[in-house]
Amino acid sequence: MYIIACFIPVIDQILMNYGIALLLGSLEVGTMDYFIKILWILLGFAVLGAVLYIVSRFMRISYMRDTLLDIRVEAFQNILNTSYKNFNKKSREAYISNLINDINIFENNFFLMLINLIFRVGVYITSLVILFFIDFKFALCIFVISIILLLINKIFEKKTIDLQEEVSNYNEEFSIEVSNTFNGLEILKLNNLEDKFLNKSLDSINRLERKKFQFTIFTDIQSGTTMLIGYFILVGILIYLLTLIEKGKTYATIIFMFQLSNSSVWSMVNIPPLLNQLKSSSNIYKKITKSTDESLSINKGNKAFSFNKEIEVRNLSFKYDERKIFKDISFKIERGKKYLLKGASGSGKSTLIKLLSKTYDGYSGHIRVDGVDYKDIDENSLNRKLAFIYQDVFLFEDSILNNITLYKSYSHEQISKAINEAGLNKLIRNKERGLEEILWENGKNLSGGERQRISIARAIIKDSEILFIDEATSSLDEELGRHIESTILGLDNTVIAISHRYYEGITEGYDYILELIDGNIVQYSIEEYFQEVAII
Repeated sequence: MYIIACFIPVIDQILMNYGIALLLGSLEVGTMDYFIKILWILLGFAVLGAVLYIVSRFMRISYMRDTLLDIRVEAFQNILNTSYKNFNKKSREAYISNLINDINIFENNFFLMLINLIFRVGVYITSLVILFFIDFKFALCIFVISIILLLINKIFEKKTIDLQEEVSNYNEEFSIEVSNTFNGLEILKLNNLEDKFLNKSLDSINRLERKKFQFTIFTDIQSGTTMLIGYFILVGILIYLLTLIEKGKTYATIIFMFQLSNSSVWSMVNIPPLLNQLKSSSNIYKKITKSTDESLSINKGNKAFSFNKEIEVRNLSFKYDERKIFKDISFKIERGKKYLLKGASGSGKSTLIKLLSKTYDGYSGHIRVDGVDYKDIDENSLNRKLAFIYQDVFLFEDSILNNITLYKSYSHEQISKAINEAGLNKLIRNKERGLEEILWENGKNLSGGERQRISIARAIIKDSEILFIDEATSSLDEELGRHIESTILGLDNTVIAISHRYYEGITEGYDYILELIDGNIVQYSIEEYFQEVAII
Protein backbone atom coordinates (compact mmCIF):
# COMPACT_ATOMS: atom_id res chain seq x y z
CA MET A 1 0.00 0.00 0.00
CA TYR A 2 2.82 2.37 0.87
CA ILE A 3 4.60 1.71 -2.44
CA ILE A 4 1.38 2.42 -4.36
CA ALA A 5 0.77 5.54 -2.25
CA CYS A 6 4.27 6.87 -2.98
CA PHE A 7 3.94 6.02 -6.66
CA ILE A 8 0.66 7.97 -7.11
CA PRO A 9 2.44 11.40 -7.22
CA VAL A 10 4.58 10.04 -10.09
CA ILE A 11 1.45 9.94 -12.26
CA ASP A 12 0.71 13.54 -11.30
CA GLN A 13 4.23 14.72 -12.13
CA ILE A 14 4.33 12.99 -15.54
CA LEU A 15 0.91 14.43 -16.45
CA MET A 16 1.96 17.93 -15.38
CA ASN A 17 5.22 17.64 -17.36
CA TYR A 18 3.22 16.60 -20.39
CA GLY A 19 0.72 19.42 -19.85
CA ILE A 20 3.45 22.08 -19.58
CA ALA A 21 5.11 20.70 -22.70
CA LEU A 22 1.78 21.01 -24.55
CA LEU A 23 1.30 24.56 -23.19
CA LEU A 24 4.72 25.71 -24.40
CA GLY A 25 4.21 23.80 -27.62
CA SER A 26 0.98 25.73 -28.22
CA LEU A 27 3.17 28.74 -29.01
CA GLU A 28 4.33 26.82 -32.05
CA VAL A 29 0.70 26.16 -33.11
CA GLY A 30 -0.14 29.84 -32.58
CA THR A 31 -3.97 29.69 -32.19
CA MET A 32 -6.03 30.91 -29.20
CA ASP A 33 -8.46 27.99 -29.42
CA TYR A 34 -5.65 25.47 -29.08
CA PHE A 35 -4.13 27.48 -26.20
CA ILE A 36 -7.45 27.53 -24.26
CA LYS A 37 -7.91 23.81 -24.91
CA ILE A 38 -4.49 23.12 -23.37
CA LEU A 39 -5.34 25.32 -20.36
CA TRP A 40 -8.44 23.20 -19.71
CA ILE A 41 -6.32 20.06 -19.92
CA LEU A 42 -3.87 21.54 -17.42
CA LEU A 43 -6.73 22.43 -15.07
CA GLY A 44 -7.99 18.85 -15.27
CA PHE A 45 -4.49 17.55 -14.49
CA ALA A 46 -4.27 19.92 -11.48
CA VAL A 47 -7.62 18.76 -10.05
CA LEU A 48 -6.66 15.13 -10.60
CA GLY A 49 -3.31 15.79 -8.91
CA ALA A 50 -5.02 17.28 -5.83
CA VAL A 51 -7.28 14.22 -5.50
CA LEU A 52 -4.36 11.86 -5.97
CA TYR A 53 -2.35 13.73 -3.30
CA ILE A 54 -5.14 13.37 -0.72
CA VAL A 55 -5.53 9.64 -1.47
CA SER A 56 -1.75 9.13 -1.36
CA ARG A 57 -1.37 11.05 1.89
CA PHE A 58 -4.09 9.03 3.63
CA MET A 59 -2.57 5.72 2.53
CA ARG A 60 0.93 6.77 3.62
CA ILE A 61 -0.14 8.01 7.06
CA SER A 62 -2.02 4.75 7.73
CA TYR A 63 1.09 2.71 6.89
CA MET A 64 3.39 4.94 8.95
CA ARG A 65 1.09 4.76 11.99
CA ASP A 66 0.78 0.96 11.87
CA THR A 67 4.48 0.42 11.21
CA LEU A 68 5.63 2.67 14.06
CA LEU A 69 3.23 0.92 16.43
CA ASP A 70 4.61 -2.48 15.36
CA ILE A 71 8.20 -1.30 15.80
CA ARG A 72 7.55 0.15 19.28
CA VAL A 73 5.85 -3.09 20.34
CA GLU A 74 8.62 -5.23 18.82
CA ALA A 75 11.40 -3.16 20.44
CA PHE A 76 9.68 -3.19 23.85
CA GLN A 77 8.91 -6.90 23.57
CA ASN A 78 12.54 -7.60 22.69
CA ILE A 79 13.67 -5.87 25.91
CA LEU A 80 11.10 -7.73 28.04
CA ASN A 81 12.14 -11.08 26.53
CA THR A 82 15.84 -10.50 27.19
CA SER A 83 17.31 -12.65 29.95
CA TYR A 84 18.00 -10.84 33.21
CA LYS A 85 21.75 -11.45 32.89
CA ASN A 86 21.84 -10.02 29.39
CA PHE A 87 19.51 -7.16 30.33
CA ASN A 88 21.90 -5.98 33.04
CA LYS A 89 24.78 -5.58 30.58
CA LYS A 90 23.26 -2.25 29.53
CA SER A 91 22.00 0.67 31.58
CA ARG A 92 18.22 1.06 31.93
CA GLU A 93 18.58 4.51 30.42
CA ALA A 94 20.14 2.99 27.29
CA TYR A 95 16.97 0.97 26.76
CA ILE A 96 14.86 4.10 27.25
CA SER A 97 17.03 5.85 24.67
CA ASN A 98 16.41 2.96 22.26
CA LEU A 99 12.65 3.22 22.75
CA ILE A 100 12.51 7.01 22.45
CA ASN A 101 15.53 8.52 20.67
CA ASP A 102 16.24 5.66 18.25
CA ILE A 103 12.60 5.25 17.28
CA ASN A 104 12.37 9.02 16.76
CA ILE A 105 15.43 8.85 14.50
CA PHE A 106 13.81 5.99 12.62
CA GLU A 107 10.50 7.85 12.35
CA ASN A 108 12.06 11.12 11.18
CA ASN A 109 14.49 9.54 8.72
CA PHE A 110 13.08 6.24 7.51
CA PHE A 111 9.66 7.31 6.26
CA LEU A 112 10.90 10.56 4.73
CA MET A 113 13.68 8.69 2.93
CA LEU A 114 11.39 5.83 1.90
CA ILE A 115 8.67 8.02 0.40
CA ASN A 116 11.26 10.03 -1.54
CA LEU A 117 13.08 6.90 -2.63
CA ILE A 118 9.93 5.22 -3.96
CA PHE A 119 8.81 8.45 -5.62
CA ARG A 120 12.22 9.02 -7.24
CA VAL A 121 12.47 5.41 -8.43
CA GLY A 122 8.94 5.69 -9.83
CA VAL A 123 9.74 8.93 -11.66
CA TYR A 124 13.00 7.49 -12.98
CA ILE A 125 11.46 4.26 -14.33
CA THR A 126 8.38 5.96 -15.83
CA SER A 127 10.39 8.74 -17.47
CA LEU A 128 12.94 6.27 -18.84
CA VAL A 129 10.24 4.01 -20.30
CA ILE A 130 8.57 6.96 -22.09
CA LEU A 131 11.96 8.14 -23.39
CA PHE A 132 12.64 4.66 -24.80
CA PHE A 133 9.55 5.02 -26.99
CA ILE A 134 10.50 8.55 -28.11
CA ASP A 135 14.30 8.12 -28.62
CA PHE A 136 15.79 4.69 -27.82
CA LYS A 137 19.47 5.69 -28.07
CA PHE A 138 18.98 8.79 -25.92
CA ALA A 139 17.16 6.75 -23.26
CA LEU A 140 19.97 4.17 -23.27
CA CYS A 141 22.54 6.91 -22.62
CA ILE A 142 20.49 8.21 -19.71
CA PHE A 143 20.36 4.68 -18.27
CA VAL A 144 24.17 4.23 -18.54
CA ILE A 145 24.76 7.62 -16.87
CA SER A 146 22.43 6.70 -14.01
CA ILE A 147 24.37 3.47 -13.36
CA ILE A 148 27.62 5.49 -13.16
CA LEU A 149 26.00 7.87 -10.65
CA LEU A 150 24.87 4.90 -8.59
CA LEU A 151 28.42 3.51 -8.43
CA ILE A 152 29.86 6.92 -7.46
CA ASN A 153 27.43 7.20 -4.54
CA LYS A 154 28.28 3.69 -3.35
CA ILE A 155 31.46 5.25 -1.96
CA PHE A 156 29.43 7.17 0.64
CA GLU A 157 27.31 4.25 1.87
CA LYS A 158 29.37 2.80 4.75
CA LYS A 159 30.27 6.18 6.24
CA THR A 160 26.61 7.27 6.24
CA ILE A 161 25.53 4.11 8.11
CA ASP A 162 28.41 4.40 10.62
CA LEU A 163 27.63 8.04 11.41
CA GLN A 164 23.94 7.29 12.00
CA GLU A 165 24.85 4.49 14.42
CA GLU A 166 27.25 6.81 16.25
CA VAL A 167 24.42 9.36 16.67
CA SER A 168 22.34 6.58 18.24
CA ASN A 169 25.18 5.62 20.62
CA TYR A 170 25.73 9.23 21.70
CA ASN A 171 21.99 9.51 22.37
CA GLU A 172 22.31 6.55 24.75
CA GLU A 173 25.31 8.15 26.52
CA PHE A 174 23.44 11.41 26.97
CA SER A 175 20.35 9.65 28.40
CA ILE A 176 22.55 7.76 30.90
CA GLU A 177 24.38 10.97 31.90
CA VAL A 178 21.14 12.87 32.56
CA SER A 179 19.61 9.94 34.46
CA ASN A 180 22.69 9.65 36.72
CA THR A 181 22.43 13.36 37.49
CA PHE A 182 18.74 13.17 38.41
CA ASN A 183 19.09 9.96 40.45
CA GLY A 184 21.96 11.42 42.47
CA LEU A 185 20.59 14.96 42.75
CA GLU A 186 20.40 14.88 46.57
CA ILE A 187 24.05 13.82 46.88
CA LEU A 188 25.11 16.44 44.30
CA LYS A 189 23.42 19.24 46.21
CA LEU A 190 24.76 18.13 49.61
CA ASN A 191 28.30 18.11 48.21
CA ASN A 192 28.00 21.20 45.96
CA LEU A 193 28.68 19.19 42.80
CA GLU A 194 25.93 20.72 40.62
CA ASP A 195 28.32 22.68 38.40
CA LYS A 196 30.56 19.68 37.80
CA PHE A 197 27.67 17.49 36.69
CA LEU A 198 26.17 20.33 34.67
CA ASN A 199 29.46 20.54 32.76
CA LYS A 200 29.47 16.75 32.26
CA SER A 201 25.94 16.93 30.85
CA LEU A 202 26.93 19.83 28.58
CA ASP A 203 29.88 17.79 27.32
CA SER A 204 27.50 14.93 26.47
CA ILE A 205 25.18 17.32 24.64
CA ASN A 206 28.11 18.80 22.71
CA ARG A 207 29.37 15.36 21.65
CA LEU A 208 25.87 14.37 20.53
CA GLU A 209 25.27 17.60 18.58
CA ARG A 210 28.72 17.45 16.96
CA LYS A 211 28.00 13.92 15.77
CA LYS A 212 24.61 15.01 14.40
CA PHE A 213 26.37 17.90 12.66
CA GLN A 214 28.92 15.50 11.12
CA PHE A 215 26.13 13.27 9.85
CA THR A 216 24.26 16.23 8.33
CA ILE A 217 27.38 17.69 6.71
CA PHE A 218 28.42 14.34 5.29
CA THR A 219 25.01 13.67 3.75
CA ASP A 220 24.96 17.23 2.36
CA ILE A 221 28.41 16.71 0.80
CA GLN A 222 27.15 13.51 -0.77
CA SER A 223 24.06 15.27 -2.14
CA GLY A 224 26.08 18.27 -3.30
CA THR A 225 28.63 16.09 -5.14
CA THR A 226 25.95 14.19 -7.05
CA MET A 227 24.03 17.40 -7.80
CA LEU A 228 27.13 19.00 -9.32
CA ILE A 229 27.57 15.96 -11.56
CA GLY A 230 23.87 16.19 -12.40
CA TYR A 231 24.20 19.79 -13.61
CA PHE A 232 26.97 18.82 -16.04
CA ILE A 233 24.84 15.95 -17.34
CA LEU A 234 21.86 18.29 -17.90
CA VAL A 235 24.01 20.69 -19.90
CA GLY A 236 25.00 17.79 -22.17
CA ILE A 237 21.35 16.71 -22.51
CA LEU A 238 20.27 20.27 -23.41
CA ILE A 239 22.91 20.52 -26.13
CA TYR A 240 21.75 17.20 -27.61
CA LEU A 241 18.07 18.22 -27.57
CA LEU A 242 18.81 21.51 -29.31
CA THR A 243 20.28 19.53 -32.21
CA LEU A 244 16.92 17.76 -32.60
CA ILE A 245 15.23 21.03 -33.64
CA GLU A 246 17.18 20.91 -36.89
CA LYS A 247 15.91 17.37 -37.42
CA GLY A 248 12.27 18.52 -37.32
CA LYS A 249 11.24 17.60 -33.76
CA THR A 250 8.39 19.79 -32.42
CA TYR A 251 8.93 22.13 -29.48
CA ALA A 252 6.40 20.17 -27.41
CA THR A 253 8.33 16.93 -27.99
CA ILE A 254 11.72 18.48 -27.19
CA ILE A 255 10.38 20.18 -24.06
CA PHE A 256 8.71 16.93 -22.94
CA MET A 257 11.96 15.00 -23.55
CA PHE A 258 13.91 17.60 -21.55
CA GLN A 259 11.49 17.36 -18.64
CA LEU A 260 11.60 13.56 -18.69
CA SER A 261 15.39 13.45 -18.86
CA ASN A 262 15.59 16.14 -16.17
CA SER A 263 13.34 14.01 -13.93
CA SER A 264 15.43 10.89 -14.67
CA VAL A 265 18.77 12.53 -13.94
CA TRP A 266 17.70 14.28 -10.73
CA SER A 267 15.92 11.19 -9.53
CA MET A 268 19.07 9.16 -10.02
CA VAL A 269 21.12 11.92 -8.36
CA ASN A 270 18.86 11.72 -5.28
CA ILE A 271 18.28 7.96 -5.14
CA PRO A 272 21.76 6.86 -3.85
CA PRO A 273 21.92 9.34 -0.91
CA LEU A 274 18.35 8.41 0.01
CA LEU A 275 19.23 4.73 -0.20
CA ASN A 276 22.28 5.21 2.07
CA GLN A 277 20.25 7.07 4.69
CA LEU A 278 17.51 4.45 4.43
CA LYS A 279 20.05 1.71 5.14
CA SER A 280 21.33 3.62 8.17
CA SER A 281 17.76 3.89 9.48
CA SER A 282 17.28 0.19 8.81
CA ASN A 283 20.34 -0.53 10.98
CA ILE A 284 18.74 1.47 13.80
CA TYR A 285 15.67 -0.77 13.48
CA LYS A 286 17.83 -3.90 13.66
CA LYS A 287 19.65 -2.54 16.70
CA ILE A 288 16.52 -1.99 18.78
CA THR A 289 14.65 -5.14 17.72
CA LYS A 290 17.34 -7.81 17.41
CA SER A 291 17.09 -10.77 19.76
CA THR A 292 20.00 -12.59 21.35
CA ASP A 293 20.58 -16.31 21.61
CA GLU A 294 20.86 -15.89 25.37
CA SER A 295 17.43 -14.29 25.67
CA LEU A 296 15.89 -17.19 23.80
CA SER A 297 17.72 -20.03 25.53
CA ILE A 298 16.18 -19.37 28.92
CA ASN A 299 12.63 -19.92 27.67
CA LYS A 300 13.10 -23.21 25.87
CA GLY A 301 11.67 -25.54 28.57
CA ASN A 302 8.17 -26.93 28.10
CA LYS A 303 7.50 -28.89 31.31
CA ALA A 304 5.34 -27.52 34.12
CA PHE A 305 7.06 -26.65 37.42
CA SER A 306 5.92 -28.98 40.23
CA PHE A 307 7.57 -28.81 43.67
CA ASN A 308 6.27 -31.47 46.06
CA LYS A 309 9.41 -32.83 47.67
CA GLU A 310 12.80 -31.20 46.98
CA ILE A 311 15.01 -29.13 44.71
CA GLU A 312 18.37 -30.83 44.25
CA VAL A 313 21.49 -28.92 43.16
CA ARG A 314 24.27 -31.29 42.12
CA ASN A 315 27.83 -30.50 40.95
CA LEU A 316 26.81 -26.97 39.92
CA SER A 317 29.49 -24.61 38.56
CA PHE A 318 28.81 -21.10 37.31
CA LYS A 319 30.81 -18.11 36.14
CA TYR A 320 29.69 -14.57 35.43
CA ASP A 321 31.65 -12.52 32.88
CA GLU A 322 34.55 -15.01 33.13
CA ARG A 323 34.62 -14.73 36.97
CA LYS A 324 34.04 -18.11 38.59
CA ILE A 325 31.29 -17.89 41.24
CA PHE A 326 30.58 -21.54 42.14
CA LYS A 327 32.79 -24.63 41.89
CA ASP A 328 30.99 -27.98 41.86
CA ILE A 329 28.52 -27.23 44.67
CA SER A 330 25.75 -29.61 45.79
CA PHE A 331 22.86 -29.22 48.28
CA LYS A 332 19.08 -29.74 48.60
CA ILE A 333 16.08 -27.52 49.28
CA GLU A 334 13.19 -29.33 50.99
CA ARG A 335 9.62 -28.16 50.48
CA GLY A 336 8.26 -26.01 53.34
CA LYS A 337 11.67 -25.50 55.02
CA LYS A 338 13.31 -22.15 55.73
CA TYR A 339 16.89 -21.58 54.47
CA LEU A 340 19.21 -18.72 55.37
CA LEU A 341 22.01 -17.91 52.91
CA LYS A 342 25.15 -16.53 54.52
CA GLY A 343 28.53 -15.54 53.17
CA ALA A 344 30.86 -12.61 52.59
CA SER A 345 29.94 -9.82 50.21
CA GLY A 346 30.45 -11.04 46.63
CA SER A 347 30.37 -14.71 47.59
CA GLY A 348 27.44 -15.38 45.25
CA LYS A 349 24.35 -15.32 47.50
CA SER A 350 22.23 -13.23 45.09
CA THR A 351 23.61 -15.21 42.16
CA LEU A 352 22.46 -18.46 43.77
CA ILE A 353 18.93 -17.06 44.13
CA LYS A 354 18.99 -16.05 40.46
CA LEU A 355 20.03 -19.57 39.47
CA LEU A 356 17.31 -21.17 41.61
CA SER A 357 14.71 -18.82 40.11
CA LYS A 358 15.99 -19.48 36.56
CA THR A 359 16.86 -15.81 36.14
CA TYR A 360 20.37 -16.94 35.23
CA ASP A 361 21.22 -19.99 33.14
CA GLY A 362 24.45 -21.04 31.45
CA TYR A 363 25.64 -23.17 34.36
CA SER A 364 27.17 -26.64 34.32
CA GLY A 365 25.89 -29.41 36.55
CA HIS A 366 22.23 -29.96 37.43
CA ILE A 367 19.35 -28.26 39.19
CA ARG A 368 16.38 -30.62 39.48
CA VAL A 369 12.97 -30.23 41.10
CA ASP A 370 11.43 -33.58 42.03
CA GLY A 371 13.74 -35.18 39.46
CA VAL A 372 12.89 -32.79 36.57
CA ASP A 373 15.79 -30.76 35.17
CA TYR A 374 15.37 -26.98 35.48
CA LYS A 375 16.39 -26.52 31.85
CA ASP A 376 13.33 -28.51 30.79
CA ILE A 377 10.91 -26.39 32.83
CA ASP A 378 8.86 -23.62 31.23
CA GLU A 379 9.92 -20.26 32.68
CA ASN A 380 6.36 -18.93 32.96
CA SER A 381 5.27 -22.06 34.83
CA LEU A 382 8.13 -21.54 37.30
CA ASN A 383 7.45 -17.81 37.74
CA ARG A 384 3.87 -18.50 38.80
CA LYS A 385 5.21 -20.44 41.81
CA LEU A 386 7.89 -17.93 42.91
CA ALA A 387 7.78 -14.68 44.86
CA PHE A 388 10.55 -12.21 45.76
CA ILE A 389 11.16 -9.72 48.55
CA TYR A 390 14.13 -7.42 47.98
CA GLN A 391 15.88 -4.82 50.09
CA ASP A 392 14.92 -2.21 47.50
CA VAL A 393 11.20 -2.72 46.89
CA PHE A 394 9.90 -1.40 43.60
CA LEU A 395 6.45 0.18 43.72
CA PHE A 396 4.44 1.50 40.81
CA GLU A 397 2.87 4.96 40.78
CA ASP A 398 -0.54 3.42 41.28
CA SER A 399 -2.94 2.37 44.04
CA ILE A 400 -1.85 0.29 47.04
CA LEU A 401 -4.24 -2.40 45.81
CA ASN A 402 -2.61 -2.64 42.36
CA ASN A 403 0.83 -2.70 43.96
CA ILE A 404 -0.22 -5.70 46.04
CA THR A 405 -2.11 -7.60 43.34
CA LEU A 406 0.22 -6.51 40.52
CA TYR A 407 -2.83 -5.90 38.33
CA LYS A 408 -4.17 -9.45 38.69
CA SER A 409 -7.66 -10.39 39.82
CA TYR A 410 -8.03 -11.80 43.37
CA SER A 411 -11.01 -12.36 45.63
CA HIS A 412 -11.80 -10.07 48.57
CA GLU A 413 -10.84 -12.91 50.95
CA GLN A 414 -7.42 -13.36 49.32
CA ILE A 415 -6.72 -9.61 49.49
CA SER A 416 -7.80 -9.41 53.14
CA LYS A 417 -5.62 -12.40 54.06
CA ALA A 418 -2.54 -10.85 52.40
CA ILE A 419 -3.13 -7.51 54.15
CA ASN A 420 -3.60 -9.15 57.56
CA GLU A 421 -0.59 -11.47 57.35
CA ALA A 422 1.66 -8.68 56.02
CA GLY A 423 0.55 -6.34 58.83
CA LEU A 424 -0.83 -3.66 56.51
CA ASN A 425 -4.15 -3.05 58.32
CA LYS A 426 -2.93 0.06 60.14
CA LEU A 427 -1.52 1.58 56.94
CA ILE A 428 -4.78 1.01 55.05
CA ARG A 429 -6.86 2.51 57.88
CA ASN A 430 -4.67 5.63 58.01
CA LYS A 431 -4.98 6.34 54.29
CA GLU A 432 -7.90 8.53 53.24
CA ARG A 433 -8.70 6.34 50.23
CA GLY A 434 -7.63 3.07 51.83
CA LEU A 435 -6.52 0.48 49.27
CA GLU A 436 -7.17 2.99 46.47
CA GLU A 437 -4.60 5.44 47.85
CA ILE A 438 -2.17 6.37 45.05
CA LEU A 439 1.52 5.87 45.82
CA TRP A 440 4.10 8.39 44.69
CA GLU A 441 7.16 7.52 42.63
CA ASN A 442 8.41 4.17 43.98
CA GLY A 443 6.36 4.66 47.17
CA LYS A 444 8.02 7.85 48.39
CA ASN A 445 4.95 8.59 50.54
CA LEU A 446 5.52 5.37 52.54
CA SER A 447 8.06 4.41 55.19
CA GLY A 448 10.63 1.69 54.53
CA GLY A 449 8.71 -0.79 56.65
CA GLU A 450 5.42 -0.06 54.86
CA ARG A 451 7.07 -0.59 51.50
CA GLN A 452 8.48 -3.93 52.69
CA ARG A 453 5.07 -5.02 53.98
CA ILE A 454 3.52 -4.34 50.57
CA SER A 455 6.25 -6.54 49.12
CA ILE A 456 5.36 -9.28 51.62
CA ALA A 457 1.66 -8.90 50.79
CA ARG A 458 2.54 -9.44 47.11
CA ALA A 459 4.24 -12.72 47.99
CA ILE A 460 1.36 -13.87 50.20
CA ILE A 461 -1.43 -13.09 47.74
CA LYS A 462 0.46 -14.79 44.93
CA ASP A 463 0.29 -17.99 47.00
CA SER A 464 3.75 -18.90 45.77
CA GLU A 465 5.49 -22.13 46.75
CA ILE A 466 8.97 -20.58 47.08
CA LEU A 467 9.77 -17.19 48.57
CA PHE A 468 13.18 -15.63 47.80
CA ILE A 469 14.32 -12.84 50.12
CA ASP A 470 17.36 -10.63 49.48
CA GLU A 471 18.33 -8.48 52.48
CA ALA A 472 14.70 -7.49 53.13
CA THR A 473 15.41 -6.05 56.61
CA SER A 474 18.95 -4.67 56.28
CA SER A 475 17.85 -1.01 56.00
CA LEU A 476 15.17 -1.21 58.71
CA ASP A 477 15.49 -0.48 62.43
CA GLU A 478 15.79 -3.33 64.92
CA GLU A 479 12.13 -3.41 65.97
CA LEU A 480 10.71 -3.24 62.46
CA GLY A 481 13.31 -5.73 61.19
CA ARG A 482 12.25 -8.23 63.84
CA HIS A 483 8.59 -7.83 62.88
CA ILE A 484 9.30 -8.35 59.17
CA GLU A 485 11.56 -11.36 59.81
CA SER A 486 8.99 -12.91 62.13
CA THR A 487 6.23 -12.41 59.54
CA ILE A 488 8.31 -14.08 56.84
CA LEU A 489 9.22 -17.09 58.98
CA GLY A 490 5.56 -17.52 59.91
CA LEU A 491 4.53 -18.12 56.29
CA ASP A 492 3.88 -21.59 54.88
CA ASN A 493 6.16 -21.01 51.89
CA THR A 494 9.56 -22.55 51.32
CA VAL A 495 11.82 -19.59 52.18
CA ILE A 496 15.32 -18.97 50.81
CA ALA A 497 16.65 -15.77 52.37
CA ILE A 498 19.78 -13.66 52.38
CA SER A 499 20.35 -11.74 55.59
CA HIS A 500 23.35 -10.43 57.51
CA ARG A 501 21.30 -9.52 60.55
CA TYR A 502 20.70 -11.71 63.60
CA TYR A 503 17.47 -11.32 65.53
CA GLU A 504 17.69 -13.25 68.80
CA GLY A 505 14.74 -15.57 69.22
CA ILE A 506 13.65 -15.12 65.58
CA THR A 507 16.60 -16.10 63.38
CA GLU A 508 16.56 -19.45 65.14
CA GLY A 509 13.28 -20.07 63.28
CA TYR A 510 15.21 -21.01 60.13
CA ASP A 511 15.65 -24.73 59.51
CA TYR A 512 19.01 -24.62 57.70
CA ILE A 513 21.95 -22.34 57.05
CA LEU A 514 23.64 -22.42 53.62
CA GLU A 515 27.05 -20.78 53.94
CA LEU A 516 28.98 -19.78 50.82
CA ILE A 517 32.77 -19.80 51.16
CA ASP A 518 35.22 -19.36 48.24
CA GLY A 519 32.84 -20.75 45.61
CA ASN A 520 31.77 -23.72 47.77
CA ILE A 521 28.70 -24.26 49.95
CA VAL A 522 28.31 -25.81 53.42
CA GLN A 523 24.87 -26.78 54.71
CA TYR A 524 24.12 -26.76 58.45
CA SER A 525 21.00 -27.39 60.44
CA ILE A 526 20.21 -24.29 62.52
CA GLU A 527 21.33 -26.11 65.68
CA GLU A 528 24.63 -27.23 64.11
CA TYR A 529 25.37 -23.70 62.91
CA PHE A 530 24.89 -22.02 66.28
CA GLN A 531 26.90 -24.76 67.99
CA GLU A 532 29.70 -24.10 65.48
CA VAL A 533 29.51 -20.36 66.14
CA ALA A 534 29.54 -20.94 69.88
CA ILE A 535 32.71 -23.06 69.60
CA ILE A 536 34.46 -20.38 67.50
